[in-house]
This record gives sequence, C-alpha cells and structure tokens, in this order.
Amino acid sequence: MLLAELTSPEIATLAPHTPVVVPVAAMEQHGRHLPLATDSMLLGEVVRRVEPRLGRDVLFAPLLWLGNSHHHLEYSGTLSAGPRTYLDLVNDLFENLLGHGFRRILFLNGHGGNITPAKQATFEVRQRHRARTDLLLLFASYWDFAHPERDRSDLAQSAVGHACEWETSMMLAIRPELVKPFERLEPRDVGYSFEPAYRGWITQERRPNGGDAPGHLGAPALASAEKGEFLLGCYADGVEAFLRRVVAWDGRSWEWPAQGTGPASPT
Repeated sequence: MLLAELTSPEIATLAPHTPVVVPVAAMEQHGRHLPLATDSMLLGEVVRRVEPRLGRDVLFAPLLWLGNSHHHLEYSGTLSAGPRTYLDLVNDLFENLLGHGFRRILFLNGHGGNITPAKQATFEVRQRHRARTDLLLLFASYWDFAHPERDRSDLAQSAVGHACEWETSMMLAIRPELVKPFERLEPRDVGYSFEPAYRGWITQERRPNGGDAPGHLGAPALASAEKGEFLLGCYADGVEAFLRRVVAWDGRSWEWPAQGTGPASPT
C-alpha cells in the first residue's frame, strides 16, 4: 500500500500492527557521472519492486529525498539537512506515525550520511515511549539485507561505496540515459584512514597523494547494467524477506520470527 494514494479515513481504518516503511535517501553529488538523485532513485526502485509483493500487509510512506549530506556541500547541487536538523526530522516522523496509532515503523535508508542521526533518533523515540511493550521501531539501509558479493565473483567491490561499481551498475540498469561517461574513472578507496577509529570526514578532503577529489568512492569503471539488475534483485528480495518477518512478529517478543514464519496473531 502507498500512503500517498490513500485517503485519511482509509489510513484510520488500518490495523495498528500494520508495518509502516518510511524510505529516506538524499540529494547530493555522485561524482562526475551520476545524477544528484542517485540515492533516491535507487531506493525508490527497491521500494517499487517490493511494494506490490506485500499488498495490503505493509504501508509505504513517500520517499524523503532530503538527507544529511553536509559532507558533500562543497559540490554544486547538494541539498542537505544538518545532522541535528535531520535527527529532529526523523524524530518527528516517528512521532507522527505513533500518533496515528501505528506500532511497527521501519525507516528504510538509501544514503550513508543518514545512518548516524537516524539511528540516534530511533533510540531517542524508544526511550520516550519506554513504558510501551508493543512497539517495533527500526532503522536499516537497503544494502543491509543482502550480500550480493558472495554470489558473483565479477563484483570487484566487497560492499557498496559512493557512485561506485555497484551504484553505477544499478543506475545503468534503471536510468542509463542519466549516466555520463564512467569507463575511464580511476578507482578510489572506500575505506577510512586511521581505522579502526571512526574519522570525521568531508568528501573533498579524500585526495590520495594530494590529487583531486572527483566525488566517487569505489570503482565505477567496472560497472555494467547486468550487474545492476542483479544487485537490485538481491536487495529487493532481501527487503521483502525482512518485511515479511516484521509482519509476522507477535507484537511483544524481543526475538523476531525465523525466516519463512507466517503471520502471528498480533497484539
């Protein structure tokens, strides 16, 4: 179900245990070859594939394209909410949905910069409602639900980067006309210096040997539309399987249902 296509009275009739998915992404630079809306387009495609499979079991809110992208602000076109603003925004959306009576809420993410503030918001909301035992408040990125690198030896990267082999491949699969020449782009390290510590960073400072910072992280030159279709299929299947387990949750247990478990009698 799509929240945007229902009336307010129709929303009011939905069962409180209906899971609500809020897709969140970004509008930010994606190197010299991918459009600013890449994260939003890719997450939107995953949602487009998953939503009809779940029918009336899950309610999908409209995708929120504004994310926390301050680390990309030096690049033209990037639109960003600061970390604290974004934290407050996610808090408010959680509270909106709780106020409408929903008990199972998943923020489904498509942008790395959203992870820290959105997880903090998820934590804060749960503390405010600590007396309740019927809530399932979740945050996850779509790439958390699959490991496509385990099934394809021709994937050079072991994880998704930024405007990388994987994202470029997925964009080639869904919107090839928006992908600019990428075949000669040099690979850029996806990792962080000073690991295992987390280092605060901005994209523009990631200049190996004092070179330029084109904005991508990973190996976009190795992308293909065929890889992209494979990746999207993996992620859609993974998100669907996870949501079916959210539907099957009994409404009170800390543990969650095993893979393939049918719907419980929700409380």
